[in-house]
Amino acid sequence: MSEIRYVSTRGGTAEAGFEEILLGGLAPGGGLWIPKTWPVFTAQDFRAMQGMTYAEIVARVIEPFVAGWIRPDDLLSLARQAYARFDHPAVIPMVQTADNDWLLELFHGPTFAFKDLALQLLARLMDRALESRGERVTVLGATSGDTGSAAIAGCAGRRNMDIFILFPKGRVSEIQRRQMTTVVAGNVHCIAIEGTFDDCQSLVKAMFNDTAFATSRRLTAVNSINWTRIMAQTAYCVAAAVRLGAPDRKVAFSIPSANFGACLAAWCAVRMGLGVDRLVVATNANDILHRFFETGHYTPLDVVATLSPSMDIQISSNFERLLFELYDRDGSSIERLMGRLPRLGSFDVTARALMRARSIISSHRLDDDGIIAEMRRMRREHGVVVDPHTACGTAAARAVGIDAGVPVIMHAQAHPAKFPEAVATALGEPPKSPAKLSRIRGLTENMTTLPNDVDVVQGYVRDNTEADG
Repeated sequence: MSEIRYVSTRGGTAEAGFEEILLGGLAPGGGLWIPKTWPVFTAQDFRAMQGMTYAEIVARVIEPFVAGWIRPDDLLSLARQAYARFDHPAVIPMVQTADNDWLLELFHGPTFAFKDLALQLLARLMDRALESRGERVTVLGATSGDTGSAAIAGCAGRRNMDIFILFPKGRVSEIQRRQMTTVVAGNVHCIAIEGTFDDCQSLVKAMFNDTAFATSRRLTAVNSINWTRIMAQTAYCVAAAVRLGAPDRKVAFSIPSANFGACLAAWCAVRMGLGVDRLVVATNANDILHRFFETGHYTPLDVVATLSPSMDIQISSNFERLLFELYDRDGSSIERLMGRLPRLGSFDVTARALMRARSIISSHRLDDDGIIAEMRRMRREHGVVVDPHTACGTAAARAVGIDAGVPVIMHAQAHPAKFPEAVATALGEPPKSPAKLSRIRGLTENMTTLPNDVDVVQGYVRDNTEADG
């Protein structure tokens, strides 16, 4: 199998190999890495996955993206290690809620959220690369709640990396915060930023774009600007689809979306040959993605605090990869579009790009009142308790008019016990909490609060790292 090379969404830079983009962050110039060519699976390739375990499907789906860097049997071994800690034998079980509606439970990993599915594998791939190089890196990420705890769970105690996670002070749930701040490991640093998630994300991007700093601290990313995250998430979309009969019948996905990584992963599966009838982008009141698909205008507004805090985002970093494809992979066009955001505060796409997006993507918006109503409906009609993010997706699946004969896979992004206050508001009582989650309430927290100031945050990272480029 020939090696896939990677290119920047903004063009103007040399191609890169998998190890470079695995251990790196943004591409030079601020773009995101994306495969130069898409591997395409045949119908028979997908049929062959129907009898595979989840780890086997993951290894098969991502094998083309890492060809030449790791042997297939070693890749399968790492995948098996990554998912051995999940508490369900299927890893991603599916619950039928109606004739053709299926909840895809993505929360059976160590931190009870879908981010575990990518980050447990990503950490192991990084560790392998660093061991072979004899190097150490600084992992830097921003989180609106779940990425941080999942990244820490994957990286804690690994001798080749330090990890710094920025999160917005007071804007993640207590359990999300405690899952980060109660981890005892010398290489873990939790930073509460006095600002929003978008502020955290801007700080991270600024540090990656400071070439001297990024080089001296050997910065690398674990949030969804790292292509490996998207690659691993694509695998669970494929796995769910083949369980419902793909490739011999099309499916639809309804995905709670904010940073757009999970929806982009499903879209990547389409590029790889998976038959998909519709992708549904489900947003909360922070509805920049819904507004875009309605109008073609991309205009960030102020972030609104909601019952679904992991979706309280207005600048969707992964959206740039979709734009790159909608513009026929013209990096110069993406460079111009993204350059307008800091200068003008918005941009518009061409009618052709919007039409191409709408050909497969629909969207829906749900405010807090709608979230509460949907959580109540899911319990009343199906006996299922869902978290507030998942509720956005289940409501969207009904709202956009998907053909009744098409199986709809609704992403259940997090265990409802991660958001007990929201569940109690909707249902009158908190959800039953797994023992592993209950235990963290009594543990000591360790975090540092810093202002929304890149110089201050850089200083903290510099003072607490061993990496030195």
